[in-house]
Amino acid sequence: MYLWAVAELLFVTNPWQISSSLRAKVLRLFGAEIGVRVIMRPRMRVRFPWKLHIGDDCWIGEGVWFHNQDHIRVENDVVISQEAFLTTGSHAHRTDMALITRPIEIGAGTWITSRCMVLGGTRLGESCLVKPMSLVSGTSPANSVLEGNPARVTGVRFGDR
Repeated sequence: MYLWAVAELLFVTNPWQISSSLRAKVLRLFGAEIGVRVIMRPRMRVRFPWKLHIGDDCWIGEGVWFHNQDHIRVENDVVISQEAFLTTGSHAHRTDMALITRPIEIGAGTWITSRCMVLGGTRLGESCLVKPMSLVSGTSPANSVLEGNPARVTGVRFGDR
């Protein structure tokens, strides 16, 4: 954990414009699965790289935080915009405050816009669009537009509906 903390600070969270391929190499060295042609902007944070899975051709914006106490799976062609926060952990607040974790799954072609929060147990179908500042939890159908707190389906991303 201490070695990861140093590596994250130097190569992943670093605000300088270092190469995405270098960020990917360091994440892979600590067990992350990172696809090809993934762009990772500065100030990205990853709690446990060995629980991060990112597909091909993804774009991870500046300041995105993967607080992944459980697995986060991001399929191909996904955009996660600036300062989005994905967290898989919570606590049993009514009883003993025990840690509760649930994975997050982001379908191919999805766009999570800036400053959204995605909670553990979320499953976004293919080609979803999550509008800025939304709080997402639960399962959402493919091709849906979500917005609000809590986020609700408000439309269809592609097509006539």
